[in-house]
Amino acid sequence: MRLEVVLPNESAAVAPERIAELAVSAERLGYDTVWLPDHVLPPEPYGPERYGGVYEPLTMLSYVAARTTRIRLGTSVLAMPMRNPFVVAKQVATLSRLAPGRVVLGVGIGWDAVEFASVGADFAGRAAYTEGAITLLRHLFTTGSGPFSGERFGFHRGVFEPVPADQVPIMVGGVSDAALRRAARLADEWQAVGLTAANFAERVSRLRAYGGQGVIVGSRIEWADEHRDRTAEVASWQAAGADRLAVWFGAFEGFEHRMSAFARRPPDRHPGPVP
Repeated sequence: MRLEVVLPNESAAVAPERIAELAVSAERLGYDTVWLPDHVLPPEPYGPERYGGVYEPLTMLSYVAARTTRIRLGTSVLAMPMRNPFVVAKQVATLSRLAPGRVVLGVGIGWDAVEFASVGADFAGRAAYTEGAITLLRHLFTTGSGPFSGERFGFHRGVFEPVPADQVPIMVGGVSDAALRRAARLADEWQAVGLTAANFAERVSRLRAYGGQGVIVGSRIEWADEHRDRTAEVASWQAAGADRLAVWFGAFEGFEHRMSAFARRPPDRHPGPVP
């Protein structure tokens, strides 16, 4: 099971340089991926309790890409229905050129109707929009040029460049049956959030039943209490079948210390965070 980090992107009081420094530390500690959350215009202040993503994630990851060499760079998750997918494709393809083979695009349908209304996005049609966008992204990332005809998006003439030299994995987030069906049909990876390990195992079984046998599965968790048994935490998720475990280490203050502590293995095992 590979360990990942959800960066503390919840406050503009934290300088972008400090978030990039945490990504550098995560890479040094052996973590596999860093993730950034996303919100465009939440109805309440950004903060760890509810709304993360104060810095635009794809822009921020381009800066992180320049500071790192190995670690994967992902969005967890980009609110796709609030964005033009052609623009997202251009941003992601450019990021992929900056960090070849290291970009993973995590997408979700969003959940806050007030935020959707504020930016003029269609809340009721967000699932169909996201699925159409993923289909379009697959086309642009492989073929590039038109024509393309999808249920939601299409174009007759057009050349898309740069086409990523390496496949950009698409991760779908969400734990509902609809999200699992979406992941089974359209995703390379699936990421849960807000589940226990036991609940996660049940959701993985459902995902496989929907046809997602080849989908890499993982979850986001919080580990802000150093008194919680790290070894037991990791073991429970391994037993539940997680391929990846993305950890948010609480508010910015003390984040790096907790991230370092979680990366350490028991003395009788080799160092590094990948059990």
